[in-house]
Amino acid sequence: MSKRLKITARILPDGQPFNVYGRDAWALLELQRYGQRGCTPIDNPGPRWSAYVHKLRTRYGLAIETLDESHGGQFAGSHARYVLLTKVEILEGEPAQGMAVAA
Repeated sequence: MSKRLKITARILPDGQPFNVYGRDAWALLELQRYGQRGCTPIDNPGPRWSAYVHKLRTRYGLAIETLDESHGGQFAGSHARYVLLTKVEILEGEPAQGMAVAA
């Protein structure tokens, strides 16, 4: 059984530390890693991006912008691109095996 991802972070410049677990922690690391480029469910596959973003906004007070983007192809439509606007510092925590590491 793999260990559940846990990170401790804080909002800069002087926010209190908070813990984020599991896929929510993975999503925060991805958002921080990709910066202003943002993340999409297409480029950063995760089963419930909208839920991760909702939790990061409501539980931790993070400002995350949602941009609507169109895409073509056989299954044309639109998807969201999420951009972390809040400056966040990762204080501690190691990604579980197979999860991206914040740069």
